[in-house]
Amino acid sequence: MSLTLSTFFDTSQYGHSSLFDPQGLPWQPLCGLKAYLADYDYPLLNLPPTSGPLASTLILYDNELLAEEGLTIEFGDATKGKLKVFKDGALLEGASVIMGGAVLLGARISIGKGVLIEPGALIKEPTIIGDRSEIRQGAYLRGNCLIGARCVVGHVTEVKHSIFLDDAKAGHFAYLGDTILGNEVNLGAGTKMANLRFTGGDVQVKSADGPISTGLKKLGAILGDKTQTGCNSVTNPGTVLGKKSIIMPNTTAPSGLHKERSLIR
Repeated sequence: MSLTLSTFFDTSQYGHSSLFDPQGLPWQPLCGLKAYLADYDYPLLNLPPTSGPLASTLILYDNELLAEEGLTIEFGDATKGKLKVFKDGALLEGASVIMGGAVLLGARISIGKGVLIEPGALIKEPTIIGDRSEIRQGAYLRGNCLIGARCVVGHVTEVKHSIFLDDAKAGHFAYLGDTILGNEVNLGAGTKMANLRFTGGDVQVKSADGPISTGLKKLGAILGDKTQTGCNSVTNPGTVLGKKSIIMPNTTAPSGLHKERSLIR
């Protein structure tokens, strides 16, 4: 099985494809993530001066923050374009909703169009959230997070130094550290991506040709496009899954390289 990044991900439509070298190793984007986010041109949101929860719901429209008063919000599924905001009966196309009770820490946070951020979500800089994504109640984005379009960071899901490609979903009670989710990846409730070896040292990826040193102290999982995990599954540090693979519920996936369409049970 080829270890080139293009074997795992189709980045041709991804808004941040410059971070991905198609001929690089699948974990290569994580090595450049911090620098990419540091150089990104973040819009100035002019949020109310607070280090705590927002006192009221705000609407982000055309790079301006609007108060909720006088507006009508339809809380449909944001990932399907059904989150809608109206003013005097007219649709504010692409408006995003940041609900009262959400916490945004830092100015280097980019929020795309049609995004819903629910109460209790905590987002640290630097973070980019793509169009029509949902950051649900209790989600914790710990910084250095790159979230694509139509993604879900779900209830009580913690994300740290990780990348979601478009349509990736971690809907419920998940942990993702130093991880990449490919296009249309779906994590079952309670999925955990372990990223640190108990015995210390760099994370190695086992392969048929012997272990591959990543040079990384922390590396969670690399999940190729359209991979799925069952509820309460766990991946060991350095788990690399080819496209359309499946981890069955209540299963611990061994670290190493797993070919396309692998079934781990």
